[in-house]
Amino acid sequence: MSHASAIHLRSPAHDFRMGVLLVAGSAVTWSFGGTIARFIHVDDSWTVVFWRALFAATFLLLFMLWRDGPRATAAMFRNMGLAGLGVAICFGVASSCFVVALQYTTVANILLTQAAAPLFAGLLAWMVFGERIDGATWAAIAAVIGGVAIMVSASFSGEVSPIGDGLALVITIMFSAAIVITRHHPEVRMTPAVCLGTAMACVAAFFLSGPLPVSLPDLGWLFLFGAVNLGAGLAMFVTGARLIPAALAALVGTLEPVLGPLWVWLIHGEVPVARTIFGGAIVFAALFLHILNDWRRQRAQKRTSPMA
Repeated sequence: MSHASAIHLRSPAHDFRMGVLLVAGSAVTWSFGGTIARFIHVDDSWTVVFWRALFAATFLLLFMLWRDGPRATAAMFRNMGLAGLGVAICFGVASSCFVVALQYTTVANILLTQAAAPLFAGLLAWMVFGERIDGATWAAIAAVIGGVAIMVSASFSGEVSPIGDGLALVITIMFSAAIVITRHHPEVRMTPAVCLGTAMACVAAFFLSGPLPVSLPDLGWLFLFGAVNLGAGLAMFVTGARLIPAALAALVGTLEPVLGPLWVWLIHGEVPVARTIFGGAIVFAALFLHILNDWRRQRAQKRTSPMA
């Protein structure tokens, strides 16, 4: 049996299972970000951003060189265009704000606010490109905004920092913008764009940080935080997301905001405040039901399509 025949026999069921496993693996990997960060004892958050971004950019570059080879990797960077640069800036800002926000607010506030990015992306696409939003999506967007408002209100009562919640919103907006850019420019390759974004964050942090030397234990945690948590998580996601429908990828990705606060609570004893739990439950329920409904709708359309 030829190699091509073996590949054919593995598709599409094998690719579908592999895609689900890779996206789930990326979500689980990302969910440990807050837990790892709590083990790092570096006072300057920009120093943490520098080392995390450096390790992530190095991992992603080596991953592309291994997967695609030097010539194809260079071509992907050259062909990104302005859309790729926009995605890179969005991810560079988001990954930097995540580290800084951890100094001010809880992991739960950040992850549950960030989970609303797919619905905020729909709102942003409507505002910028005039994309149609159906009634169910409007209802989900309203529920998410209400849930995030409840979470953010904890900062006004002094339970968490308004700076941290503000940065969590910046992360969500940046992710939403990246989703919209990618949707309107499907030719953009996510891996080189994210690699460039982490490299840009590394350069910016170099000029904003204090002393860069850190202890050996902290360097080990920073390696996990950058190369494994951010870099490997992104590599798994961009590889797996190509093999399954976007709605399913987003649905599987909700494992991150569910598991992230759980790890921090179990390992570090960081218990979310009541408003975070209540508002986060609204955000997660709205997101989960919306994505599940969208996935079912896409499957129904595929079954009734004359080309199916």
